[in-house]
Amino acid sequence: MIYTYLGETIRFEIKYKNRKSIGITMDSYGNIEVHAPKGTPDDRVLQLLEDKWDLIQLKLKEMNDRLHGPQKKVYEEGESILYLGTTYSLQVIQDINIPQEQVVLEKGKLCIYVKQADSEKIKQALKRFYYQQCKALVEKSIAFHQSHFKTKPRSIRISDSKTTWGTCDSKMQLTFNWRLAMAPRDVIDYVVIHEMCHMVHLNHDRSFWRLVGKIMPDYKEKENWLTLSSWKMTV
Repeated sequence: MIYTYLGETIRFEIKYKNRKSIGITMDSYGNIEVHAPKGTPDDRVLQLLEDKWDLIQLKLKEMNDRLHGPQKKVYEEGESILYLGTTYSLQVIQDINIPQEQVVLEKGKLCIYVKQADSEKIKQALKRFYYQQCKALVEKSIAFHQSHFKTKPRSIRISDSKTTWGTCDSKMQLTFNWRLAMAPRDVIDYVVIHEMCHMVHLNHDRSFWRLVGKIMPDYKEKENWLTLSSWKMTV
């Protein structure tokens, strides 16, 4: 079916089942399904779509953005920047008297203080900020979850990996991707727990996943966030 509301048009499919309530699902390609009890009138289905319209449009936009990949950053005033799972507006402040470029969160904006408003300098300032934040967040998370483990990490490093969020080697050396600072805190916690569990089980066998699930029962939700959002974790 096709439905137009508030100037936007969507396509959806209705599936009538033996159930008591109406629900909406959307797959990773943007296909929308409405699951409704048998005999549900069309106006109730359309009312539900209207009630959820803003959320549907948001999910469709996210899906479209994900399919087209991340937009190249230009590091200009007002550009969107991701930090701890929240999108902030970028504010560039030029000050030739500052000792070093720095990034701070002020009044709901990610403010970058630079001596010269040069795109490469802004990019490097952002990367330093994420490196520093990632290291602090990871170390705090490790300290918090250490009570679940008898073994402690021998070292903690922050890397610029293009393929992994974290690693643990046989020497109990943990490495984490600086881009994790763009993820929500609970997602960072998941990656930390995942790698700490490798101190006990170096592979991904059932014992490993049981341990992960024991410490974080909803870990699959965090994995899902990374799967759906990793495309926009860029600088």
